[in-house]
Amino acid sequence: MIPVKGYAGARVGVLGLGRSGLATAAALVEGGAEPLLWDDSPEARAKAEVEGFTCTDLTRNGVLESCACLVTSPGIPHLYPHPNKVIARALELGVPVDNDIGLFFRSFAGPDWDRFETAPRVICVTGSNGKSTTTALIHHILQVAGRPVQMAGNIGKGVLSIEPAQDGEVVVLELSSYQTDLARALTPDVAVFTNLSPDHLDRHNGMGGYFAAKRRLFAEGGPDRAVIGVDEPEGQFLAGQMGEGPQDDRVIRISSGQKLESFGWSVFARKGHLAEWRRGKQVASIDLRGVAGLPGAHNHQNACAAYAAARSLGIAPKLIEGALHSFAGLPHRSQLVGERAGVRFVNDSKATNVDSAAKALQAFPKIRWIAGGMGKDGGIAALQPFLGSVVKAYLIGHSARDFALQLGGTPHEICETMERAVARAAAEAETGEVVLLAPAAASFDQYPNFEKRGEDFAARVRALLG
Repeated sequence: MIPVKGYAGARVGVLGLGRSGLATAAALVEGGAEPLLWDDSPEARAKAEVEGFTCTDLTRNGVLESCACLVTSPGIPHLYPHPNKVIARALELGVPVDNDIGLFFRSFAGPDWDRFETAPRVICVTGSNGKSTTTALIHHILQVAGRPVQMAGNIGKGVLSIEPAQDGEVVVLELSSYQTDLARALTPDVAVFTNLSPDHLDRHNGMGGYFAAKRRLFAEGGPDRAVIGVDEPEGQFLAGQMGEGPQDDRVIRISSGQKLESFGWSVFARKGHLAEWRRGKQVASIDLRGVAGLPGAHNHQNACAAYAAARSLGIAPKLIEGALHSFAGLPHRSQLVGERAGVRFVNDSKATNVDSAAKALQAFPKIRWIAGGMGKDGGIAALQPFLGSVVKAYLIGHSARDFALQLGGTPHEICETMERAVARAAAEAETGEVVLLAPAAASFDQYPNFEKRGEDFAARVRALLG
């Protein structure tokens, strides 16, 4: 646990009692503060009380006035589409509003650091897609390299639940826009921006606000190294802002598809090969085509980002190459579940939007595509350019019929349930094809989250494979 600094003897409001909220409360106690816990959910309050905490209604008169700070969980709106009433009241009173990420950065450094030979470092990964895979891949590379490393944030543990750092340790954090938007302290040593595509736009009042939330990690944080995906205009803009010119190697530009040979430092993948260039010369190359845990161009971009972050810490290219080959991938993200008679079954349940589904559809040449769920605005109309690899679609969930109307001439079948979709796709699939779950939709019509949806797919595939 990281004891929170700066609030010893003070009251601190904690709003939202999920994983991060309870971890924050415990870390505040460890730092000598008195946390006042609240959640609108009676079930969440009951869970907190089972763990030994007392809940205090933060909406009562005089309670927020007594707080030195209000710490809120990332899922609670603080500005758009409208602020939670407790946060709105805190803002009226001038009570600072923070989150666990801000508390982590103000509290991470410890008194033991003066005796360390190598100061601990923090790598933060943000972006629209691929940040979980990139975070896990960096963590895996560092483990293979024998470096002490912990992983937390939007993946794994809450940031305040990790152990105090060892000599030379690296902490790798996945950060969502909800987390970067509000944190009052952001000081990563290495910051990674994977890519940007429309998501959470209601929470950020549009694409500009969404990008601004991501950009804070760089503009507010001032990292020693910035690893930036430049396949979208926003990434190009951010790289230009962070560097003093194209030869400034504090910025490492990454791409999946573009040649980036004229910069001080770049890492890019083209036709399945990763290349590292420094000051106009290629210094390393890795063939990614045989890396089973990272299929497709989108995962090659993730490999570039993780490679660049590891290289910024001095990890050798050959060691990184070996780590890429031993990376098993993350569940529900291009996860190979099994294979039978030359047919592969791939679980990409995390593909909850059109952009991530498009990347999945480009990863394989012949696809039996399972899609559907709670469709988002626009449905799957934007996927038309990527349907050439789809042999047939098997549609499930609430949006199955709406999706069917947007498939044009692509063969399809409305299956409604995962059970029927898996059975029909498996029965019709031929050697060399991939049965791919890439829903392009949220899961909430049939499942509590994308993980449960992916687990259902995987279980049904394994039952078929025996």
